[in-house]
Amino acid sequence: MTTHINAAAEATTPVPPEAQLMQILGGCFQSQAVYVAAKLGIADLLKDQPLPVVELARQTGTHERTLYRVLRCLASLGIFRETDGKVFELTAQAELLISDHPGSMRDAAIFMCEPWHWSVYGEMLYSVTTGKVAWERVHGKEVFPYFQEHPVEYEIFNRAMTSFSTNTLPAIVEVYTFAGVKKLADIAGGHGMLLSGFLKANPHLEGLLFDLPQVIEGAPALLEKEGVADRVELKTGDFFESVPGGADAYMMKFIIHDWDDDRALKILRNIHQALPSDGRLLLVEMVVPAGNEPHFSKIQDLEMLLSPGGLERTPDEYGDLLARAGFELRRIIPTKSPLSIVEAFKGTASGISATDLHR
Repeated sequence: MTTHINAAAEATTPVPPEAQLMQILGGCFQSQAVYVAAKLGIADLLKDQPLPVVELARQTGTHERTLYRVLRCLASLGIFRETDGKVFELTAQAELLISDHPGSMRDAAIFMCEPWHWSVYGEMLYSVTTGKVAWERVHGKEVFPYFQEHPVEYEIFNRAMTSFSTNTLPAIVEVYTFAGVKKLADIAGGHGMLLSGFLKANPHLEGLLFDLPQVIEGAPALLEKEGVADRVELKTGDFFESVPGGADAYMMKFIIHDWDDDRALKILRNIHQALPSDGRLLLVEMVVPAGNEPHFSKIQDLEMLLSPGGLERTPDEYGDLLARAGFELRRIIPTKSPLSIVEAFKGTASGISATDLHR
């Protein structure tokens, strides 16, 4: 038996670099194990009580011994807990895989590892070698045209985006107020989760939700559930062509990072045209910090590289991009999540430094 002294010593012993690297290399297995549990709805089955693996296998129609091996691995990572008799129960992390949990990440876990998405990751060397987008190599077309032809996959993607919004929403909403703003437009706002959060926090605001027709179809139910349906105008269209006018603040979350500079500029210039002279633009994005500091933006940037062909940008890159679209970057507002709010106004950029922006 390991003594408390030995256990404490082990806890403070540095992990050898080869062990650290192996842990990173094993990340693919961990991601897939989470996906399997999410896809099978294991957390939903354990919501009311712990269950033995034999019962979990029966209810999911899976191979008992194989399912046990996957759940044993997840339990070693803190996702589920195994007790005597191969019985499994929920942990705090496993609760996030429950379908109706307020902060559920089940849809995000499914999206990340669905075969049509997972297969793209295997082509990173192709992207690095050619500078081209791996998604096109795998699927023969860009990601969003692919989704338009595959509604089931598109719905998985949209549910995942709503999941991401749900988990980051409180951190975003708490750092920004809309003094002087009467109507907020959410461009490519999906089902309207973030817009709903801002409307509930700012009772004086009206909303405008703009997206593709097939996306907007899913918005009324969410807006009704959030209690803001009577304050939101729904409009459809293509932001590469134009965006609707009538709002004095325009917002986009996780949109500009999807696109290279040329196409991002088309979107930004269309918003610039729709904005009143005193209007403002809010980009809710990950902003890449300098140096070797760990930040999820540096991982997410690889998803942008492989799937849509966009990128996560530094403060200076946002300043340059916005200036080319006719905006003045005023500040970058950090949140308690990996996301920041990039705030810009109509005008000409005034050479604000990256250091000044982080305040």
